[in-house]
Amino acid sequence: MAHAPSRLAHARPVPHIVTEIPGPRARAHVAYDETWTSPSLPRAYPIVPVRGEGLTVEDIDGNLFLDFAAGIAVTSTGHSHPKVVAAIKEQAADLIHFSASDFYLPIYAELCERLANLAPIKGGRARTYLGNSGAEVVETSIKLARYATGRQNVVAFLGAFHGRTYGAVSLTASKSKYHAHFGPLLPGVYHAPYGTVESLKWFDEVLFDKLVPANEVAAIIVEPIQGEGGYLVPEEGFLPGLREICDRHGILLIADEIQSGVGRTGAMWAVDLWDVKPDILLTAKGIASGMPIAGMVARADLLEKWGAGAHGSTYGGNPVACAAALATLDLIEAGLVDNARARGDQAMAGLRPLVTRFPRLIRDVRGRGLMIGLELDTAAHAEEVQWACFQRGLLVLQCGKSAVRMSPALTVSEDEMATALRIVGEAVTEVAARTDGISTAVPSGRFGSPRPRP
Repeated sequence: MAHAPSRLAHARPVPHIVTEIPGPRARAHVAYDETWTSPSLPRAYPIVPVRGEGLTVEDIDGNLFLDFAAGIAVTSTGHSHPKVVAAIKEQAADLIHFSASDFYLPIYAELCERLANLAPIKGGRARTYLGNSGAEVVETSIKLARYATGRQNVVAFLGAFHGRTYGAVSLTASKSKYHAHFGPLLPGVYHAPYGTVESLKWFDEVLFDKLVPANEVAAIIVEPIQGEGGYLVPEEGFLPGLREICDRHGILLIADEIQSGVGRTGAMWAVDLWDVKPDILLTAKGIASGMPIAGMVARADLLEKWGAGAHGSTYGGNPVACAAALATLDLIEAGLVDNARARGDQAMAGLRPLVTRFPRLIRDVRGRGLMIGLELDTAAHAEEVQWACFQRGLLVLQCGKSAVRMSPALTVSEDEMATALRIVGEAVTEVAARTDGISTAVPSGRFGSPRPRP
């Protein structure tokens, strides 16, 4: 994908590092930040961004980074895409806020129609609810499933991440720390093994036989490709098998496409890769290029079962966020899905040889489109590879127990992908050479240059 000359980088290459990493102003800001912000924020590494354009991010010290994290798979059209910025400015000049929960906001209905027509909902006829975040529409889907079916139980999967609000975190099962000290969580939630056709036997042999009857299960919620859990791709028959279980027992299938949707996998929705149509589809993250908005698209007959006041949101479907979403969807549908598929093929071809070159360190390369996971042998080595990339000016992000994810904007060019692959190769080579398969270096303190392990 061709790019215009960069207004941010000018003639500088990307990445371009001009200070130690993190630089002096970044270190000062981290100290200031940690005085005032909640310590609950996990913070992967000390990038302090001040400007972005496309896949280029400039930090507070003037360093240029190549962004293959995209704000956790959010900036789908790159940072500050001119068409998205123009849509935001135009809408903000006309109307910044008017609650669509209590009144009739034109752009809200326009985006609802657009999403309803895009989502592959079972039965075809769909309607849409708009919220502010992925966790919020997960909560909405739990309420709708229970309301529409009259059943109380919900099944999620081991390794899943659906958010941190109470209902969403009750479904989340990627790390025990997300549940620690917050119990009791939402009752009526069960967790199934994920990803294999064989594991689907758990529903009949364990859940329905020993724990809860099938006619008391309202919904099964699944990430078509697990995100925070490790960028795990299920076996070919897994999602169709799950659809069959739901159909057999009158259970709603909820597809959490918050990270995998809107073109990221090289298809508009990850469920399209397996030709599976859910009853409810959830979207957020990449839908508006960084503006806070989310959508729950559901079978119209389900949404028509609840009435006024059953659910709503003051800010959900904010007009400025809706304008950004419509502009983003225009760009996604104008070729970015195809680009995600092509650049994903390029990435897999470049990363797979690392498994052969470093068999003790690299255990797997997996993914679809621009949802790519590099599995290492230990969590410490994954952190070291992430840090080595950061030191070279490439932003990637850990996920799962011991994986590093690459989730760049769907606008990524062939040259940008080649640069990222080179840097990842250098980072892996450095970690392999330094450790010889045994971790000997970690960042000192919370952030800092590698130091020997004791």
